[in-house]
Amino acid sequence: MMKKSFFNRQETAVTALLTASSIPEFAARIRAAAADGADGIALEINNLPPEERTTDNFRLLMGEVPLPFMFICYRNCQWFGNDDEARQEFLLRAAEAGAEVIDVMGDLYAPSDDELTMEPAAVARQKKLIAQIHERGSKVLISSHMPGLPPKSAGEIINYLEIQSDRGADICKIVTNCNTEEGFLEAIRADLILGRSFAKPFIHISGGKYNKLHRFLGTKLGLAITFGVADYAHGPYSQPLISSCKKVRDLIPWDISFTE
Repeated sequence: MMKKSFFNRQETAVTALLTASSIPEFAARIRAAAADGADGIALEINNLPPEERTTDNFRLLMGEVPLPFMFICYRNCQWFGNDDEARQEFLLRAAEAGAEVIDVMGDLYAPSDDELTMEPAAVARQKKLIAQIHERGSKVLISSHMPGLPPKSAGEIINYLEIQSDRGADICKIVTNCNTEEGFLEAIRADLILGRSFAKPFIHISGGKYNKLHRFLGTKLGLAITFGVADYAHGPYSQPLISSCKKVRDLIPWDISFTE
């Protein structure tokens, strides 16, 4: 059976966000997420022991189900937390193993509060890494997480994604603050604009009081990918359930394309 893709879809890919501390544990959670209806799998390898982060093991995991895979390793990695260079070596192995998407932090090599560095040397290193990932046949998602910062305006959100796009991202991702009504409304306004006019696939999700509502509505406003969990025994409550996301996406007979 041919694997599906995160790209060229007519609907948001509801993607299981998974972490585990061993390959068998990852394999079990991948199968459970697929059975729950996930459209894709995002593996956070932060808790996986370094000796298990091999190309063969990554290839084994991706053979579990015919879904697209994304690999992530942020600074909460148990072994290489603030060593940006070391973490990328494992993600390059995932690209070699055939991962469709590799996550590159927007402030890689120069940490910043909004996770989008403008430091020229760091940006040059990011572009070199992005080229290496592309050479291995994978796409790049540049991500910037700022849920702890004040809410952003629609214009600011769009500007962040445009910078990521110019840097070489194939998918652009931002996580903002939706802890106020004003922040929620600006997030929705940004999605409406992005869904109609942004040139690349984008992900805009949020934290805060309105985060789940924003994520549910995002499935109708042009998001390429949204994230969820199969159950709350193995994932944070801040993430919506995969089943809930799919119900909203599939039951509301409208999406942003109807405005075109």
